[in-house]
Amino acid sequence: QVQLVESGGGLVQAGGSLTLSCAASGSFFSINAMGWYRQAPGKQRELVATITSGLSTNYADSVKGRFTISRDNAKNTVYLQMNSLKPEDTAVYYCNAHIITYLRDSRDFWGQGTQVTVSS
Repeated sequence: QVQLVESGGGLVQAGGSLTLSCAASGSFFSINAMGWYRQAPGKQRELVATITSGLSTNYADSVKGRFTISRDNAKNTVYLQMNSLKPEDTAVYYCNAHIITYLRDSRDFWGQGTQVTVSS
């Protein structure tokens, strides 16, 4: 079974920084894209950033220039460095991984979510 375990959320003042981590564990063949999504109260879950196994990245316009996604393929871990945080960044942040199983099928897995709260 595959698990994604997130860490690094918390409470920070506007203008501050946080780094989220998400480690994938379990039995699988490989990981393709990994990413971060977020969901604020009363809103739909939205993409924050993604990164491919070849390290190509994609960002939501709202976080470009402030957030940086990276990954360590050897550790099956993805990171999200968040700088210049704003109150509107407050949300539950979810890690996602597109995983190839040993049966060579592909599935999306999600972490449990970590709360990020930015105070004004």
